[in-house]
Amino acid sequence: MGILLALIERNNSGKGQVVDTAMVDGAANLSTLFYGLLANHLMTLDIGSNMLDSGAPYYQTYETADGKHMAVGAIEGRFYDEFLKGLGLDPTSLPQQNDMKRWPEMAIRFAEVFKTRTRDEWTAIFEGKDACVAPVLELNEVGEHPHNRERELLISIDRVPQPAPAPRLSRTPGRALKAGGPKGSNTREILTELRYSTKEVENLFEQEIVE
Repeated sequence: MGILLALIERNNSGKGQVVDTAMVDGAANLSTLFYGLLANHLMTLDIGSNMLDSGAPYYQTYETADGKHMAVGAIEGRFYDEFLKGLGLDPTSLPQQNDMKRWPEMAIRFAEVFKTRTRDEWTAIFEGKDACVAPVLELNEVGEHPHNRERELLISIDRVPQPAPAPRLSRTPGRALKAGGPKGSNTREILTELRYSTKEVENLFEQEIVE
């Protein structure tokens, strides 16, 4: 994104510039929402007691009868209502949705219910319901999920499953032409391009600094 911003600005000014980027900057920007919530007193630093950090029983993952999991994100009232319907729970038998003091009690109740069926049984129950409930898939199941299969989320190159290029452009979509080589298959070539001498390259291998 930084490169794109610099290119767009260059079109206006005719000047280039250095793009300074760091992983810590990206991590900080991913936390923007939480800084905003904290500033507006909508969350605390007590981890595990807030809506988005596993404190809320309706924004959580639950283990099922077969040891797998379902993910729940039923924050809005209409989603929460559908969530309770799917669980077969009467809202009047539970505390109010946002009664934070009773969240632990609600979480225990939800956990008990989820343990009565397998993940796939719960998936079938919530299929087509606007409840923000979905199965937690194993990595080797991702490509077989109907939505992912229809979208061709994963592709296979040299019999290695991997995510398809993204984002997808309508006119010039990206293409993955080949898989990466085995570890170390390009080490000598890369070091040579970086102007290491043959002797220096051999020393690096002998000292097991590279493979």
